Parts: sequence; structure tokens; C-alpha cells
Amino acid sequence: MHASTTPEATPGEPLHPRPQLTREHWASLDGEWDFAHDDADIGLRESWFEPGTEYPRTIRVPFPPESEASGIGDTGFHPVVWYRREVTADDLRNAGHGATGERVLLHFGAVDYRATAWLDGRMLGAHEGGQSPFAFELPPAQVAEILGGRSAALVVRAEDDPHDVGQPRGKQDWLEQPHVIWYHRTTGIWQPVWLEAVPPTSIRKVHWRSDIPSASVRLELELDARPRDTHRVRVELSYEGERLAALEYEAAEPRSTTSCELPRQVNGQAYEHLLWSPEHPRLIDARVSLLDQAGVVVDVVDSYLGLRSLAEADGRFLLNDRPYYVRSVLSQGYWPESHLAAPSADALRDEVALMKELGFNAARLHEKAEDPRMLYWADRLGLLVWGELGSPFEYSARSVERTTSEWMAIVDRDRSHPCIVTWVPTNESWGVQHIAHDPAQRHFAQALYHLSKALDPERLVVSNDGWEHVGSDLLTVHDYSASGDELRQRYGDAEAITTLAHAVGPAGRRMSVAPQREDVPVMVTEFGGVSFAPGEENRTWGYSIATDEADFERRLRELFAALQSSSALAGFCYTQLTDTLQEANGLTDARRIPKLPAETIAAIVRGDAS
Repeated sequence: MHASTTPEATPGEPLHPRPQLTREHWASLDGEWDFAHDDADIGLRESWFEPGTEYPRTIRVPFPPESEASGIGDTGFHPVVWYRREVTADDLRNAGHGATGERVLLHFGAVDYRATAWLDGRMLGAHEGGQSPFAFELPPAQVAEILGGRSAALVVRAEDDPHDVGQPRGKQDWLEQPHVIWYHRTTGIWQPVWLEAVPPTSIRKVHWRSDIPSASVRLELELDARPRDTHRVRVELSYEGERLAALEYEAAEPRSTTSCELPRQVNGQAYEHLLWSPEHPRLIDARVSLLDQAGVVVDVVDSYLGLRSLAEADGRFLLNDRPYYVRSVLSQGYWPESHLAAPSADALRDEVALMKELGFNAARLHEKAEDPRMLYWADRLGLLVWGELGSPFEYSARSVERTTSEWMAIVDRDRSHPCIVTWVPTNESWGVQHIAHDPAQRHFAQALYHLSKALDPERLVVSNDGWEHVGSDLLTVHDYSASGDELRQRYGDAEAITTLAHAVGPAGRRMSVAPQREDVPVMVTEFGGVSFAPGEENRTWGYSIATDEADFERRLRELFAALQSSSALAGFCYTQLTDTLQEANGLTDARRIPKLPAETIAAIVRGDAS
């Protein structure tokens, strides 16, 4: 029986960049790298990837060069950047070479937007997509040379055209300076880089699904192995050190599935104490071992999962088969010192803890595929999450291809996190601006909805958050009215909401542009946006403006109470958690300091009697 294997069980060690598939050894490559801008795009012609090339500056990875944390802090237009650092024998040994395997994988959490990597002038591979992870294998001959005492130059070229509005980019501004709701760009490496040694045949992916009625867990496993090679797979599940289930099965193909039955009483209720929820974020530890035909263990990975179910019925969001009222906050995941990159894994933990402290049980991660370490903390601390992708700004065949490819990668990366309950592939018709009258754009939004359900049938999907739905599991509305009375009139009861669902919404857009079920839950997934920034009014904005602290509190109470008084809404999402550059409509400032006492905000969010 193994002890808890979730990353927090190893105090003093950094949190693994991929918390749901960890090995004992890995080596971070974060830190100082050599760096160069390539505004004229001459680096490829002049072979800047060759050993010996001098780069004029240093950068602190994984912070984007636009941020102060990177040591560069240049927010201008720089469409091409280069990185360089030495890979040493110590890096390979720390990654587990000789202990867990002989093959060495180079992992990137995310590089915006197009990346190419070389090792001592030899190209390792290329990847497109600024929010999705990728990995390359280091050539065995070069690994042997490094182990022999000769370091090798690892070079990364990143290309991110600031004017390419067809690439999924979210809130990254195409103008040089941030304006309205758009922010400084994030170019190049912005999530961790690490090395990991693996055996010749290894575990590539693990995905988990839970089935509450049968009290079982389903493992979907992908191996890095030759077709028709047969291996045995051992699966062990435990909770707080106590074994729940263990089994072995034979995998004759690289992809396989199996199910583990969890213990329960005859009446079927014993598993209830294992269920995951924000109030009880119970995680089941998992260890998956790969054995050869002789029974020798050749690879071991540790993972975790949450046992819970998601559904909607009778106008309610259901968690573990029970109605659950969603109190969500919009989280843009932007920090003044590090932009879209988190300042640290601890900062991600603090962000989740802050949301819970302020009374929320959910977060809508807005226009950004967030760092998996944030999802880990949402799993562990207990926070429902709505997963999004940064959207493109135009509709074209190219943007369709890019969005679809990256969305599939993000759903595949994150679909085992118990915290994620809803997917949002499209927001406010971004990238499908003419969805109301262009059949092609409607078909694309519908295709993303159905693709999400095909990849992950467990979760709810919103086809187009805010308005112009093309068929969604939730009907979501964006409403920035500053009047509580207006909100009560629109959402006070089922009749008012039914009227709205068939009308032009508060933002002047039709709520649906394709058939929509009548009984789906309705949520106001953006509201509020009250700006309160004393002394900064001339350079900041919000959807409405508070004059002082008392006025800010009064406005919050009025808006929250109006939605909470509705007998028909299934939940809400307040805009937003933190001030972000010129947007001063956060419940906290940009440094995460609440603008009212945290207990006051929490009472307002929960609807406690004042």
C-alpha cells in the first residue's frame, strides 16, 4: 500500500508542473536563460540556433519578456524572440536518467504562440498553440555526450505576431498599449519547462472518469509503446493511506481502459464519504505501474482523482446528484509583475484560497487556459472551475483549424481534474462575430459544443457564453446593469427568465440563435463590474463607478441580493476577482488586497443576512 502521492505530500519540494501525472524524478529548467529579440526575423537565416551564438540579454523563465518578473519588461511589439541555456549532466541525472529511464523528454507547459527547439543545432521539433503543452525527446547520442561531460545548448525560438487576430489569443492586445478590456501581450515561454527521464516503454497519459451509481473509477491509459506489445498494468487506489482498490490487467495495445470498483455497503451508500465537492474536496490517490512480461516494474506514475458527478435537470445545476447553487467569480489570471504567468505555484494556491475566503465556490477562468497547477489547487482546496480557451478575434478557415486543435489539446490535458465542471469553448461570440446570421459560424460553435461533449461526456458545455447560444447545457447571460431593480425584473422568477431567453438580452444581442431546450439552468455569468479605485478614476474604468468605500459596499449588496432573490437562477459569476491594469472592477486590487474586509465580501457573496 502506498502513502498519499498527491504533490503536497512531499513538503519542501516544488509542485510538479503536471500534477496529475508525476514521476519521482524531474528537473526544472526554469531560471535564467540567454535571450534576444529578433524584430527583423533574421535569426533563422543567420542560424541563431547554432552553438556559440551570443544572445545579448538574460531572461528569467517562465515569465514573458513583457513582464517585469522576467527581467526584460519590454511591452512593445516583438514578434520573434529567442532563448538559450546549457543542458548539463546534472540536469539529466536530476531528471531521473539512470534511475527511472534512459530516454529524456523536454516538456513545455506553454509557449506563445509558435515554438521551435534545437539542441546543439539539431532541431528537436516545433509546436503551434500558445496555451497547450508539448514535449520533445532529446536525441540519445546527444544525451550520451552530455552525460560524458559536455554540456549542450538548448535553444528555443518563439513567434507570436501581435497583429495575427486569427490565432487564439484571449485578452492579449493587438494595439501597443492596453485598452478597454485588453492587456499586455504574453510572448514566448510562460509556463514551466522541465526534463523528465522515462524508460523505453512508458506511460504517456492517464485520464480518470468516475461513475457514482456503480461506485467505480474508469482509467483511460495511453502508453508510449510499440503496437501489439503486451504489458501488464497495475492500478492502486487509496484514500488517506487506506487502500480502496487494486487490480492488474493486460494491455495489448498502447491505448487501454479498465474500471476499478470502490467499496460500498449493500445499500450502495458507503462511497458517499469519498465524494468530491467544494465543501469536502476529497482526493483519491492513484498509482499506475507498468510491468513487462517477466513481472518487472518498468515505469511508475502517481496521479489522483475526484469521485463526483455532474448533471443538470429541472433548471438546476447538479453536483453529486443534488442541486448546487453556483457562486462564481471571473478570474482573468493576470498579475501586474508577471502578466499571464503566475508569479509562483504558491501564488496559484493563494488565488484559489482567496476566492474561497471571499465566499465563492466556483471560478470562471476567463479567456485563458490556466496553468494546471492552479487546477491542482482548485482540486485540493475545493473550487468548481469553468474551463475556457483564449479566443481568436476573427472567423476564418485558419482560425477554425487553430481553435479546434488547441481546444482539443486543452480538454485532453485537463479533463481528469475534478474541479472542472463546465467547458466554455466560445465567449461572447469572439471569433464568431456574425454567428447570428452566418450559418458557417453557427455550425462552428455547434461543432465545438459537440466536440467538447464527444471528448468529455461527463461535463456540461456552454456553446457561447453570454449571448447568441447555439444550444447549451446552461443558458448563460452577461448583464452589467447597475440597478438591482432591473436585475430583479429580468431574473426574479421563471416567467421573467423564460421571456428573456426568447428575447434580445441586456447587451443588445439575441440570447439564442439556434434551438435551445426550455428547461436548462439559467445563470448570470457576468455581472457587477463595479469600479472602485480612489485617486485613479482618470486612468481606470468599470461598468459602473463607486464614489467611496461605503458606496462600493452598497452597490455590491444591491447587485448580489437582486440575483440571490431569484427563485429561478441556478447561479451567478461576478466580474471580477482582481483589478487588471485599467480595469478597476475587482473585488481586490491588482495585488490581491480586498477593497472591503474579506468577511464583508464573503457575507455579501453568500447572501448572509446583513
